[in-house]
Amino acid sequence: MEYMFQPGFLGTRAPFFMDFVTLVVALLPLLVGIAITFAKRKSYTLHSNVQIFIFLISVIIVGYFEYGVRLGGGYEAFVKNTHVSHTYLLVVLVIHIIISVVTLGVWASTLIHARKDAKRGGILPGSHSLSHKKAGLRTFAGIVLTSLTGIWVYLLLFVF
Repeated sequence: MEYMFQPGFLGTRAPFFMDFVTLVVALLPLLVGIAITFAKRKSYTLHSNVQIFIFLISVIIVGYFEYGVRLGGGYEAFVKNTHVSHTYLLVVLVIHIIISVVTLGVWASTLIHARKDAKRGGILPGSHSLSHKKAGLRTFAGIVLTSLTGIWVYLLLFVF
């Protein structure tokens, strides 16, 4: 796992794993947006499969990120070289964590409810379509905010 801590590919002070995770987080709204277009085009099975795939990959990426942070010495090791106020950085990080955890929960709940509805013979569009669409929009908004705040944390840690 030594490769994780080699210099990253984005040209900052960040190690490889941080660049990789940040790139995925930056692309996540686009990927989820593409999955949403499948539903708009009435390709519901494809929409479902892609959403589940993206969710599972996201959970794996979060695990990879957490492993890298712990192996790299934790929060304290990564804030050493930043020129940003540690209090400000911590506030931004806490906001990012809250948004991302809530979003992960809403996303998981949306997927679980959709699968349960499908197993009960729910046909889309159907009786739960409006609530599913609203939950999906909340999830998408959370993913966009997670992406923006994640990029913000990255910039504070490794650019400024």
